[in-house]
Amino acid sequence: MQPQAYQMGYDRAITVFSPDGRLYQVEYAREAVKRGTTAVGIKCREGVVLIVDKRVSSRLLEAASIEKIFKIDEHIGVASSGLVGDARSLVDRARIECQINRVTYDEQIDVEALAKKLGDHMQTYTQFGGARPYGTALLIAGVSDGEGRLFETDPSGTLLEYKATGIGIGRNAVMKVFEEEYNFDSTLNDCIMLGIRALHDATEGKFDVNMVEIGIIEMENPVFRKMSKEEVAAFVDKFEK
Repeated sequence: MQPQAYQMGYDRAITVFSPDGRLYQVEYAREAVKRGTTAVGIKCREGVVLIVDKRVSSRLLEAASIEKIFKIDEHIGVASSGLVGDARSLVDRARIECQINRVTYDEQIDVEALAKKLGDHMQTYTQFGGARPYGTALLIAGVSDGEGRLFETDPSGTLLEYKATGIGIGRNAVMKVFEEEYNFDSTLNDCIMLGIRALHDATEGKFDVNMVEIGIIEMENPVFRKMSKEEVAAFVDKFEK
């Protein structure tokens, strides 16, 4: 039997392991994430930053219509890479989970609890037939109990917490910058500049203000917000100088 034909017997069903212990559909979903635009998350003493490259592919496209950073609750935001529709579906579910927690317990959901719920939900789509895995990865940023948190999920349902990380096509370049220069004691502005530099390296310098979106949450004022175009432009201009 040819190797390719041998593999095809195991990549048609999500529930079937190959003899070497692989789930091919999950690996294909991870490849979809790797082909997505780059998103980075950075945590420091002052808060958490999310920065994404929106990659406007046509001058006819309205850049504002491309959404890669989402506000989930007052204290939580998400950045995505991969299939946008899948990310939007997960964002809707995350918002519902936040509201369920608020109605049930009359308090904001813990960032880690929400990340685990999303990870568990994504994992179920690797375990049952009739559905495919989510082709998206998420960076979940927020503040709980006076502490900044940054989690990463992937199509397999794996959940990891980071000080700084990246997802998407430029992950390797981003992680190289973070490994060399990340410092937890940096200011929030320094983190933004580091994230822009990492994104610059990941895109080989091919980005402008219209392609960068930034979301932040500060420890002193734990409300997640997306920066205005003018604020982003000020940071990009500062970096370019």
